Amino acid sequence: MYGETQGDSRELLYVGKAAALRDRVGSYFSLSRQAPKVEALVKLIRHIEVTVTNSETEALLLEFNLIKEHRPRFNIILRDDKTFPYIQLLSHAFPRLVFYRGPRTPKGRYFGPFPGSGAVRETLQQLQKLFLLRNCRDSFFANRSRPCLQHQIGRCSAPCVGLISQADYARDVAAAVLVLEGRNREVNELLEQRMLAASERLDFEAAAAFRDQLASLKQVQAEQVVTSESDRDLDVFALVGEPGDYSVSVLLVRGGRILGTTNFFPRGLGTPEEALASFLVQHYAREEVPRVVLVNLALPDAAALEEALAQRTAHGVRVQRAERGLLVRWTAMAEDNARQALSMRAARRQDASELLESLGEALGLPAAPLRLECFDISHTAGEGTVASCVVYGPEGALRKEYRRFNIEDVAPGDDYGALAQAVRRRFTRVKAGESPVPDVLFIDGGAGQLAAVLPELDALGFGSLCVIGVSKGPDRRAGQEKLHRREDSRPFTLPADSPALRVIQRVRDEAHRFAIAGHRKRRARRYQESILETVPGLGPAKRRELLRQFGGLQGVLRAGAADLALVKGIGAGLARVIYDHLHPGA
Repeated sequence: MYGETQGDSRELLYVGKAAALRDRVGSYFSLSRQAPKVEALVKLIRHIEVTVTNSETEALLLEFNLIKEHRPRFNIILRDDKTFPYIQLLSHAFPRLVFYRGPRTPKGRYFGPFPGSGAVRETLQQLQKLFLLRNCRDSFFANRSRPCLQHQIGRCSAPCVGLISQADYARDVAAAVLVLEGRNREVNELLEQRMLAASERLDFEAAAAFRDQLASLKQVQAEQVVTSESDRDLDVFALVGEPGDYSVSVLLVRGGRILGTTNFFPRGLGTPEEALASFLVQHYAREEVPRVVLVNLALPDAAALEEALAQRTAHGVRVQRAERGLLVRWTAMAEDNARQALSMRAARRQDASELLESLGEALGLPAAPLRLECFDISHTAGEGTVASCVVYGPEGALRKEYRRFNIEDVAPGDDYGALAQAVRRRFTRVKAGESPVPDVLFIDGGAGQLAAVLPELDALGFGSLCVIGVSKGPDRRAGQEKLHRREDSRPFTLPADSPALRVIQRVRDEAHRFAIAGHRKRRARRYQESILETVPGLGPAKRRELLRQFGGLQGVLRAGAADLALVKGIGAGLARVIYDHLHPGA
């Protein structure tokens, strides 16, 4: 379905599929009351195109491809384009387990997916405590001459300096892999055998270590949520809500263990069954498909969906509803999570709407603002100046729209000039249509900062924009903020318990945090490379290779001339120049 024609192109509004086309299309134009989103779609329709396919599977795949390419505004679209994270086992004589997110093309073994980064990091921390596996980079590992702090606090067996043999380390890695695969019984038996073997050879210290390791592992296993005795891998999907306001909870089961849940909020038209089927096709376009997919709704085109998913993997796929036992409990758990997520989202929306309404009233706006932006500056004695721009809306913080600006060609410590440059760069893009115009713009600072940015906004045609400078009170305490406006000769304040002031504080503090984080990154990068930048004949590519090879600047400083010469692109002559420059008088 297409909307108004714009030149030679039309806006694609909605992509759907149907076995009975007359019934499906006619349902949109029936006289009975429709959902608000359907009514909005019908008002915009100017043209309908039909493509005939040979099967339901082809129709499903065509629907997905069109949605992916054109992203119609009335279709179910996954707004969060992040993939699920994995744990990756890297290939090495002494391998390590690392957090990984992205396409699984690099070499190594992958475990997961996990519902979020927190679950991955918690699992890695537990495995590191249990099996003392290293977590350092290969370049750091290769240049150790004595154990690091991780060994001293009992988190690493120090394979870097030979305190554990390769065979023993490999056994620890194998045990960790068994845990990740959910084979708890096998890893318990393995540790018990190693404990008994140590006691038989009268190595009671090692036996006690295995005993403690086994006890810790059993405690971790006891803390796991619902667990199946089988080693099944499956995903559970539960969709609740109504058109335009759906919530989908995804519960991941690997090795019979629930790894956790994550929630999505797809927007689109159609019945819940159609919405769930469309969500599954898009979801598995970027995620690994298990053999079994549990759903909480009876999907009419389940066979076509199974065939479409099977084409994306090397094995068969079964899409089904749970009928008995643990599968029913897992589905119910996913449904509960989806309902809870939907209600919490509605509560956040209500809270945000009320806060924005109070802000609009406090600032005398004709309506509640829907988009807030705030700028702040961070630097250290004028060095490494970074400006931040954070964005808030009815949904809360819009982090994907945050921006940072590295400030150049401004005198060190000139906050006014830095703010003016950042606002000019930002609103040049706004004027070009790359970003929406905010309803309210906040500047962290007083009258001086406000006066610095107003000419830039006027020059770009944003003179009517509501701009507020937010300065701290006399004691610099929260609740004493002074607000500065173009039209007011004196600043005004809001009551300390004002909901509008809470919004302003929240946005201002987030801009401050984001600016400081950006400045620290820029400063750290500068400090790390500054010494190497002064070495004659050492360009950016060779500096990066040195830092990568030795794990940072400290590793380069510890390296001898012969070690430096082994780095790609660094010959014996340049190695001697680098060494002499870093160690004058040596």
